[in-house]
Amino acid sequence: MSGNLQIPTSLGGPVRTRNQFLVVLLFEGVDLLDVTGPPEVFSLLRRETDDAAGYRVALAAETMAPVTTSAGVRVLPDITFAEAAAQRIDTLMVPGSVEVDADRRVHARTEPGIVRWVATLAAQSRRVASVCVGAHLLAAAGLLDGRRATTHWSTAQQLAAEHPSVAVDADPIFIRDGQVWTGAGITACLDLSLALVAEDFGETTALRVARQLVMYLKRPSGQSQFSVPLEPVSTTRRMDDLRLHITHHLAGPLTVPDLARQLHLSERQLTRLFKTELGTTPAAYIEAARVEAARNQLETTDDTLERVATTCGFNTTDTLIRAFRRTLNTTPTEYRSRFRRSG
Repeated sequence: MSGNLQIPTSLGGPVRTRNQFLVVLLFEGVDLLDVTGPPEVFSLLRRETDDAAGYRVALAAETMAPVTTSAGVRVLPDITFAEAAAQRIDTLMVPGSVEVDADRRVHARTEPGIVRWVATLAAQSRRVASVCVGAHLLAAAGLLDGRRATTHWSTAQQLAAEHPSVAVDADPIFIRDGQVWTGAGITACLDLSLALVAEDFGETTALRVARQLVMYLKRPSGQSQFSVPLEPVSTTRRMDDLRLHITHHLAGPLTVPDLARQLHLSERQLTRLFKTELGTTPAAYIEAARVEAARNQLETTDDTLERVATTCGFNTTDTLIRAFRRTLNTTPTEYRSRFRRSG
């Protein structure tokens, strides 16, 4: 990840420019995937664009000495914090670190020296994003006061207790509040990174990058850390194929007899297969998949509720509203008001 950096001398306005300077913080005990996941997404951006558009990623640490991550892997910094602070930064990404006590409870670490550097570097940045429990560092630096934020579900209570001025929501996989982004746990760093790509270079490009990552979906920010695509995947190819068929035919009837014919099984065998491999019923899985699709449509389009209901297979707005109340304890209109992203 080292290399010669060409750092822009000025920022401002909507980004969508070449070679944006992006800094990822490094410090002892940092979670490895928090550091390496986002640059992997950004590196694939160049493969999917026709020009030199993309990010210039620098790993910044207090010194140029190797940093040992939580996984025991040593990583070399590109620049020091002081060198980064002397530049204008387009995006500052703040990973996290945890410790586990004798009762196997997880606690986010916030070393004061790192918190001070986060505050300093954030002042030089157009946009700040935390990865996983990195939200605790942003909060300790005062960057989340009065904002909504998320973090890994295991430390959400800690974040809320230590920072009552932060509106902690442990459900979404990432949240944007102004120019401050916070991401949920572990692999959600990929979703957060894809969202940054979508903002800077468009949804189409982000979707192409998602395909290179072999991600089943580019998940919307409102998706729950506990929603259906995060459940254990199936164990057989035929069930994976059926799940893909369902995703591509949500507007259709998707009845149990139809799905049974798709797999050349009896209806009883199909129901047993869903129970064994996915731990649910065909009807419950299909409704969850339709709700996921509706969430994405509500978040990224201005489509009417009637159109959302039709394209996602609910047919009527009443059915759509009942499904949202049943699964999310909210209405489609309330959901859109919380999570609608600007075009």
